[in-house]
Amino acid sequence: MTEKMTQEQRLDTLVEAFKADSVHYKDLQTPEDNEGKRRLLRSLMNIRMPRKLDDSVLAVQDEYLRERIRENGVVTLSEIPVIRNGMSIWQGDITRLAVDAIVNAANSQMLGCFVPMHTCIDNCIHTFAGVQLRAECNRQMNQLRSRYGRDYEQPTAVPMLTDGYNLPAKKIVHIVGPIVEGRLTKALEQELANCYRNTLDLCAENDLRSVAFCCISTGVFRFPPERAAEIAVDTVSKWLDEHTGQVDRVIFNVFKDKDKAYYEELLQ
Repeated sequence: MTEKMTQEQRLDTLVEAFKADSVHYKDLQTPEDNEGKRRLLRSLMNIRMPRKLDDSVLAVQDEYLRERIRENGVVTLSEIPVIRNGMSIWQGDITRLAVDAIVNAANSQMLGCFVPMHTCIDNCIHTFAGVQLRAECNRQMNQLRSRYGRDYEQPTAVPMLTDGYNLPAKKIVHIVGPIVEGRLTKALEQELANCYRNTLDLCAENDLRSVAFCCISTGVFRFPPERAAEIAVDTVSKWLDEHTGQVDRVIFNVFKDKDKAYYEELLQ
Protein backbone atom coordinates (compact mmCIF):
# COMPACT_ATOMS: atom_id res chain seq x y z
CA MET A 1 0.00 0.00 0.00
CA THR A 2 1.37 3.41 -0.95
CA GLU A 3 0.41 4.98 2.41
CA LYS A 4 2.93 2.70 4.16
CA MET A 5 5.82 3.90 2.02
CA THR A 6 8.08 6.71 3.13
CA GLN A 7 8.50 9.69 0.85
CA GLU A 8 12.03 8.55 0.05
CA GLN A 9 10.74 5.10 -0.93
CA ARG A 10 8.09 6.69 -3.14
CA LEU A 11 10.77 8.76 -4.85
CA ASP A 12 12.98 5.71 -5.47
CA THR A 13 10.02 3.74 -6.80
CA LEU A 14 8.96 6.52 -9.17
CA VAL A 15 12.42 7.20 -10.54
CA GLU A 16 12.87 3.56 -11.49
CA ALA A 17 9.31 3.27 -12.85
CA PHE A 18 9.61 6.37 -15.04
CA LYS A 19 13.03 5.25 -16.26
CA ALA A 20 11.56 1.87 -17.22
CA ASP A 21 8.66 3.66 -18.92
CA SER A 22 11.08 5.71 -21.04
CA VAL A 23 12.38 4.54 -24.41
CA HIS A 24 15.68 6.43 -24.28
CA TYR A 25 16.53 6.64 -20.57
CA LYS A 26 15.99 3.11 -19.26
CA ASP A 27 19.67 2.68 -18.47
CA LEU A 28 20.31 6.18 -17.11
CA GLN A 29 22.29 6.14 -13.88
CA THR A 30 20.21 7.26 -10.90
CA PRO A 31 21.78 9.94 -8.67
CA GLU A 32 22.46 8.92 -5.08
CA ASP A 33 21.15 12.09 -3.45
CA ASN A 34 17.45 12.90 -3.05
CA GLU A 35 17.67 16.26 -4.80
CA GLY A 36 19.27 14.62 -7.81
CA LYS A 37 16.53 11.98 -7.82
CA ARG A 38 13.86 14.68 -7.62
CA ARG A 39 15.35 16.50 -10.58
CA LEU A 40 15.58 13.29 -12.59
CA LEU A 41 11.98 12.34 -11.80
CA ARG A 42 10.69 15.78 -12.77
CA SER A 43 12.68 15.68 -16.00
CA LEU A 44 11.30 12.25 -16.92
CA MET A 45 7.78 13.48 -16.17
CA ASN A 46 8.35 16.62 -18.26
CA ILE A 47 9.41 14.74 -21.39
CA ARG A 48 6.86 11.93 -21.13
CA MET A 49 4.27 11.85 -23.89
CA PRO A 50 0.63 11.37 -22.83
CA ARG A 51 -0.08 7.65 -22.59
CA LYS A 52 -1.30 5.06 -20.12
CA LEU A 53 0.66 4.65 -16.89
CA ASP A 54 0.35 1.60 -14.67
CA ASP A 55 -2.25 2.21 -11.96
CA SER A 56 0.08 1.15 -9.17
CA VAL A 57 2.72 3.65 -10.31
CA LEU A 58 0.06 6.33 -10.65
CA ALA A 59 -1.02 5.74 -7.05
CA VAL A 60 2.55 6.17 -5.81
CA GLN A 61 2.94 9.31 -7.93
CA ASP A 62 -0.21 10.80 -6.41
CA GLU A 63 0.93 10.14 -2.84
CA TYR A 64 4.39 11.50 -3.61
CA LEU A 65 3.13 14.73 -5.21
CA ARG A 66 0.57 15.42 -2.49
CA GLU A 67 3.25 15.03 0.14
CA ARG A 68 5.58 17.34 -1.80
CA ILE A 69 2.85 19.97 -1.87
CA ARG A 70 2.20 19.51 1.86
CA GLU A 71 5.91 20.01 2.44
CA ASN A 72 5.86 23.19 0.37
CA GLY A 73 2.86 24.44 2.34
CA VAL A 74 -0.71 24.81 1.11
CA VAL A 75 -2.02 28.39 1.14
CA THR A 76 -5.75 28.95 1.73
CA LEU A 77 -7.95 31.91 0.82
CA SER A 78 -8.17 32.97 4.47
CA GLU A 79 -4.42 33.60 4.44
CA ILE A 80 -4.61 36.04 1.51
CA PRO A 81 -6.07 39.45 2.38
CA VAL A 82 -8.57 41.16 0.10
CA ILE A 83 -7.30 44.51 -1.11
CA ARG A 84 -10.24 45.84 -3.09
CA ASN A 85 -13.51 44.52 -4.55
CA GLY A 86 -12.66 40.85 -4.01
CA MET A 87 -9.20 41.22 -5.57
CA SER A 88 -5.95 40.12 -3.92
CA ILE A 89 -2.24 39.84 -4.64
CA TRP A 90 -0.18 36.82 -3.65
CA GLN A 91 3.51 36.30 -4.38
CA GLY A 92 4.77 32.76 -4.66
CA ASP A 93 4.30 29.34 -6.23
CA ILE A 94 0.80 29.06 -7.72
CA THR A 95 0.78 25.27 -7.17
CA ARG A 96 0.42 25.92 -3.42
CA LEU A 97 -2.92 27.74 -3.68
CA ALA A 98 -6.06 25.98 -2.42
CA VAL A 99 -8.55 27.81 -4.64
CA ASP A 100 -11.31 26.71 -6.99
CA ALA A 101 -9.16 27.40 -10.06
CA ILE A 102 -5.67 28.48 -11.02
CA VAL A 103 -4.78 29.83 -14.45
CA ASN A 104 -2.01 28.25 -16.49
CA ALA A 105 -0.20 30.20 -19.21
CA ALA A 106 -0.29 27.50 -21.88
CA ASN A 107 0.98 27.21 -25.45
CA SER A 108 -1.22 26.45 -28.44
CA GLN A 109 -0.47 22.69 -28.25
CA MET A 110 -1.99 22.65 -24.73
CA LEU A 111 0.13 19.70 -23.56
CA GLY A 112 2.39 21.45 -21.09
CA CYS A 113 6.10 22.21 -21.25
CA PHE A 114 8.33 19.36 -22.45
CA VAL A 115 11.63 21.06 -21.50
CA PRO A 116 13.14 19.17 -18.54
CA MET A 117 13.17 21.25 -15.34
CA HIS A 118 12.06 24.42 -17.14
CA THR A 119 11.05 27.20 -14.76
CA CYS A 120 7.90 28.28 -16.62
CA ILE A 121 4.53 28.07 -14.88
CA ASP A 122 3.28 25.54 -17.46
CA ASN A 123 6.06 23.15 -16.47
CA CYS A 124 5.49 23.66 -12.76
CA ILE A 125 1.73 23.12 -12.92
CA HIS A 126 2.02 19.96 -15.03
CA THR A 127 4.78 18.58 -12.80
CA PHE A 128 2.86 18.91 -9.54
CA ALA A 129 -0.55 18.02 -10.95
CA GLY A 130 0.87 14.73 -12.25
CA VAL A 131 0.92 12.96 -15.59
CA GLN A 132 -2.88 12.72 -15.60
CA LEU A 133 -3.04 16.40 -16.52
CA ARG A 134 -1.15 16.02 -19.81
CA ALA A 135 -3.30 12.99 -20.60
CA GLU A 136 -6.51 14.98 -20.07
CA CYS A 137 -5.24 17.92 -22.14
CA ASN A 138 -4.38 15.45 -24.89
CA ARG A 139 -7.86 13.92 -24.79
CA GLN A 140 -9.49 17.32 -25.07
CA MET A 141 -7.19 18.37 -27.93
CA ASN A 142 -7.89 15.13 -29.79
CA GLN A 143 -11.61 15.79 -29.50
CA LEU A 144 -11.11 19.30 -30.86
CA ARG A 145 -8.96 17.99 -33.72
CA SER A 146 -11.64 15.47 -34.65
CA ARG A 147 -14.01 18.42 -34.96
CA TYR A 148 -11.78 21.08 -36.51
CA GLY A 149 -9.05 19.11 -38.28
CA ARG A 150 -5.74 17.42 -37.47
CA ASP A 151 -3.79 20.72 -37.52
CA TYR A 152 -5.98 22.36 -34.87
CA GLU A 153 -4.18 24.44 -32.24
CA GLN A 154 -5.83 26.23 -29.36
CA PRO A 155 -6.52 29.87 -30.31
CA THR A 156 -5.39 32.81 -28.21
CA ALA A 157 -7.73 33.70 -25.33
CA VAL A 158 -9.86 30.53 -25.60
CA PRO A 159 -9.72 28.82 -22.19
CA MET A 160 -9.66 25.07 -21.55
CA LEU A 161 -10.79 23.66 -18.20
CA THR A 162 -9.26 20.57 -16.59
CA ASP A 163 -9.16 18.95 -13.19
CA GLY A 164 -6.40 19.97 -10.78
CA TYR A 165 -5.48 16.36 -9.92
CA ASN A 166 -2.83 16.47 -7.18
CA LEU A 167 -2.81 20.26 -6.80
CA PRO A 168 -4.67 21.97 -3.96
CA ALA A 169 -6.66 23.83 -6.64
CA LYS A 170 -9.80 22.02 -7.78
CA LYS A 171 -9.49 23.04 -11.42
CA ILE A 172 -6.99 24.51 -13.88
CA VAL A 173 -7.86 26.99 -16.61
CA HIS A 174 -5.34 26.72 -19.44
CA ILE A 175 -5.17 29.74 -21.72
CA VAL A 176 -2.91 30.86 -24.57
CA GLY A 177 -1.92 34.49 -24.22
CA PRO A 178 -0.92 36.86 -27.03
CA ILE A 179 2.67 36.72 -28.29
CA VAL A 180 4.40 40.06 -28.77
CA GLU A 181 6.71 39.72 -31.79
CA GLY A 182 7.54 43.39 -32.28
CA ARG A 183 5.77 46.46 -30.96
CA LEU A 184 2.78 46.24 -28.68
CA THR A 185 -0.48 46.86 -30.53
CA LYS A 186 -4.08 47.56 -29.51
CA ALA A 187 -5.04 44.18 -30.94
CA LEU A 188 -2.57 42.41 -28.64
CA GLU A 189 -3.85 44.39 -25.68
CA GLN A 190 -7.39 43.37 -26.53
CA GLU A 191 -6.35 39.72 -26.78
CA LEU A 192 -4.83 39.89 -23.31
CA ALA A 193 -7.98 41.49 -21.92
CA ASN A 194 -9.96 38.68 -23.55
CA CYS A 195 -7.81 36.12 -21.71
CA TYR A 196 -8.95 37.53 -18.37
CA ARG A 197 -12.55 38.10 -19.41
CA ASN A 198 -13.02 34.68 -21.01
CA THR A 199 -11.42 32.93 -18.05
CA LEU A 200 -13.78 34.65 -15.63
CA ASP A 201 -16.73 33.78 -17.85
CA LEU A 202 -15.66 30.12 -17.76
CA CYS A 203 -15.26 30.21 -13.98
CA ALA A 204 -18.74 31.69 -13.56
CA GLU A 205 -20.25 29.06 -15.88
CA ASN A 206 -18.68 26.28 -13.79
CA ASP A 207 -19.40 27.79 -10.35
CA LEU A 208 -15.72 28.33 -9.60
CA ARG A 209 -15.89 31.04 -6.96
CA SER A 210 -12.17 31.76 -6.51
CA VAL A 211 -9.51 31.99 -9.19
CA ALA A 212 -5.79 32.80 -9.19
CA PHE A 213 -4.36 34.36 -12.33
CA CYS A 214 -0.72 34.11 -13.26
CA CYS A 215 0.90 36.99 -15.17
CA ILE A 216 -0.33 35.87 -18.59
CA SER A 217 2.04 36.43 -21.56
CA THR A 218 4.70 38.34 -19.60
CA GLY A 219 7.35 35.62 -19.82
CA VAL A 220 8.56 34.11 -23.09
CA PHE A 221 5.52 35.68 -24.85
CA ARG A 222 7.16 39.08 -24.16
CA PHE A 223 4.13 41.18 -23.17
CA PRO A 224 5.41 44.23 -21.21
CA PRO A 225 4.68 43.33 -17.57
CA GLU A 226 3.61 46.77 -16.37
CA ARG A 227 1.09 47.20 -19.19
CA ALA A 228 -0.07 43.60 -18.68
CA ALA A 229 -0.81 44.35 -15.01
CA GLU A 230 -2.81 47.45 -15.98
CA ILE A 231 -4.90 45.43 -18.43
CA ALA A 232 -5.40 42.61 -15.92
CA VAL A 233 -6.60 44.83 -13.10
CA ASP A 234 -8.79 46.99 -15.35
CA THR A 235 -10.42 43.98 -17.06
CA VAL A 236 -11.00 41.99 -13.87
CA SER A 237 -12.33 45.02 -12.00
CA LYS A 238 -14.85 45.80 -14.75
CA TRP A 239 -15.89 42.13 -15.03
CA LEU A 240 -16.53 41.88 -11.28
CA ASP A 241 -18.63 45.05 -11.37
CA GLU A 242 -20.67 43.67 -14.28
CA HIS A 243 -21.11 40.17 -12.76
CA THR A 244 -21.85 40.83 -9.12
CA GLY A 245 -21.77 37.70 -6.96
CA GLN A 246 -20.62 35.29 -9.68
CA VAL A 247 -16.96 35.10 -8.59
CA ASP A 248 -16.01 35.92 -5.00
CA ARG A 249 -12.22 36.16 -5.12
CA VAL A 250 -9.68 36.94 -7.81
CA ILE A 251 -6.02 36.58 -6.88
CA PHE A 252 -3.24 38.07 -8.97
CA ASN A 253 -0.43 35.58 -8.46
CA VAL A 254 3.00 37.10 -9.01
CA PHE A 255 6.48 35.67 -8.72
CA LYS A 256 8.77 38.65 -9.31
CA ASP A 257 9.08 41.60 -6.92
CA LYS A 258 8.56 44.10 -9.74
CA ASP A 259 5.29 42.46 -10.75
CA LYS A 260 4.08 42.60 -7.15
CA ALA A 261 4.90 46.31 -7.08
CA TYR A 262 2.91 46.94 -10.27
CA TYR A 263 -0.20 45.27 -8.86
CA GLU A 264 0.15 46.92 -5.45
CA GLU A 265 0.26 50.35 -7.08
CA LEU A 266 -2.78 49.57 -9.23
CA LEU A 267 -4.88 48.16 -6.38
CA GLN A 268 -4.00 50.64 -3.64
